[in-house]
Amino acid sequence: MRLLGLIGGMSWESTTLYYRHLNTIARDRLGGLHSARVLLWSVDFAEVAALQHAGDWAGAGALMADAARRLQDAGAEALMIGTNTMHKTADAVRAATSIPLLHIADATGRALAAAGSSSPALLATRYTMEQDFYRGYLSRHYGVDALVPDATGRESVHRIIYEELCRGIVRPESKAAILDEVARLREHGADGVILGCTEIGMILSQADSDLPVFDTTHLHAEMAMDFALATSR
Repeated sequence: MRLLGLIGGMSWESTTLYYRHLNTIARDRLGGLHSARVLLWSVDFAEVAALQHAGDWAGAGALMADAARRLQDAGAEALMIGTNTMHKTADAVRAATSIPLLHIADATGRALAAAGSSSPALLATRYTMEQDFYRGYLSRHYGVDALVPDATGRESVHRIIYEELCRGIVRPESKAAILDEVARLREHGADGVILGCTEIGMILSQADSDLPVFDTTHLHAEMAMDFALATSR
């Protein structure tokens, strides 16, 4: 089994989901007492969030690149960034290392293509919903036109992520607010729902919608285990 390097802690709430998903997939595929081979570099999310808020993406990229180098030096054979938003720094991570970066938007785009979803609702941080690094990636590589809430809706979802989910708080009224955004986007043609922040799976799942739901945390873990268990080296 190849050794995976995970840059986590953004937030640690979703990193716990990554660890559970990776190990559950390993057990389900291999049976017995098998578990995933994972190196984790967990950052202090307060530092990362401050850089995001300040718009210092170069500084954020330097932090991610340093973590990636440390994982590579420790023997990781592929890298994962355990957050959608910080894939804005994917180029900095790639430039700093020589091992594959398993991009979360590739995991998502492939699942969207397989399901025939071309106009999904995207629920994520404001950075992911408003900037081009994620929506543009899905558009260029997979022909997906992701729909996002209006300005008020984007601010609401962003607030729920940072002030609640990243702190382990799950509120029924916040779930209802997110589902309201899904309903509005469905009226504009949404044919699926991307849980485009790795914490949103804490509050929303396929059971909450009759539209196909794409949990990026789980999809990313599946992609990583595909790589880890591939027989060709």
